Amino acid sequence: MNKRYTKLIKEMHLGKCIMIDGATGTELERRGVPQIPNAWNGGGALSYPDILEEVHREYSALGAKIVITNTFATGKHTLKDAHQIHNFEKLNSQSVLIAKRACKTANKNSLIAGGISYWTFTKNKPSLKILKSNVRDQALIFKNNGVDLLILEMMEDIERMMVTIEGTKNLNLPIWVGLSCKKDSSGKIVLLSGEPLEKAIDNLKNKNIDLINIMHTEIPLINSCLDIAQNKWKGLIGVYAHSGVMEKTKWTFAEVISPKDYSKCVQEWIERGVNLVGGCCGITTEHMKYISEHNFSKTR
Repeated sequence: MNKRYTKLIKEMHLGKCIMIDGATGTELERRGVPQIPNAWNGGGALSYPDILEEVHREYSALGAKIVITNTFATGKHTLKDAHQIHNFEKLNSQSVLIAKRACKTANKNSLIAGGISYWTFTKNKPSLKILKSNVRDQALIFKNNGVDLLILEMMEDIERMMVTIEGTKNLNLPIWVGLSCKKDSSGKIVLLSGEPLEKAIDNLKNKNIDLINIMHTEIPLINSCLDIAQNKWKGLIGVYAHSGVMEKTKWTFAEVISPKDYSKCVQEWIERGVNLVGGCCGITTEHMKYISEHNFSKTR
């Protein structure tokens, strides 16, 4: 665990809220990078590395303390479905190196988080044994290329979340967990799988998790998620919501919240005492620029 990470964690425990980056995958799409069938916007590190580096650089220059690699859709099972498994190591290693290069030129204080998810665009889920092995392989690439932490994203069901955590153990890297939520038919806040958010948080206790995020969750649900999280979790909590809807694999940017209105939501979350804010799908560099200028200009 490096000194910059330790310092950042200490600052958050003392009550500071930090800003991380906004979306990367949908930002690549917005800038014209073509998708890989069944692997969404995961190919940018090889197809358009300059655009990917530009996105990371802009977020870092705005003051993002954490920049997440563009590896949400570059797990082995996803690339297998996309017939890109031969590029597994190259896509993941280059994604880290591009993020590091961007931050080196924009803001050397930005830390690099290796993003891992078990999400599938085909619904072809690997067995739990294979998932654990796949996660381990991806996490090792991240470690060998110098990430500062691992960030598990869109954890939508408890069993696979716990297997993913097992796959990242014993690598001497900090682990953050991102939970994606919805409201069920009775109005209860649950994971996308339908399991109670409270149960998911209970399962994370005593697992050496430094921070949990409510992420890739609709903005109107965030406060209800925080009601539960702040009651059940005594550690650090972050938020990075999404805005818009995915139609097939394309994002509907016309429905995305304005930077000004998202900033108002961010301010409300900060006042609730969250330790981290950023943006997920649909939240652009323009949103994060507005947040940097209006929510964080006095705290740098």
